[in-house]
Amino acid sequence: MSEGYCVKCKAKKEIANGVEETMKNGRKAIKGKCPTCGTVMFKILGGKAAAPTTPTTPPAAA
Repeated sequence: MSEGYCVKCKAKKEIANGVEETMKNGRKAIKGKCPTCGTVMFKILGGKAAAPTTPTTPPAAA
């Protein structure tokens, strides 16, 4: 899935049971557990979450 940094083990490891979340500010993140020690790992992903958009057409010129 995704690789993150475990603060307790002080090493980069694969995030186990990772779930993608959207934070309050609209950014995406992955939250899971360290496979070795079980500490919660959290990795912020780049970019904001895309809001659903509807295509808009310009008004017809008369």
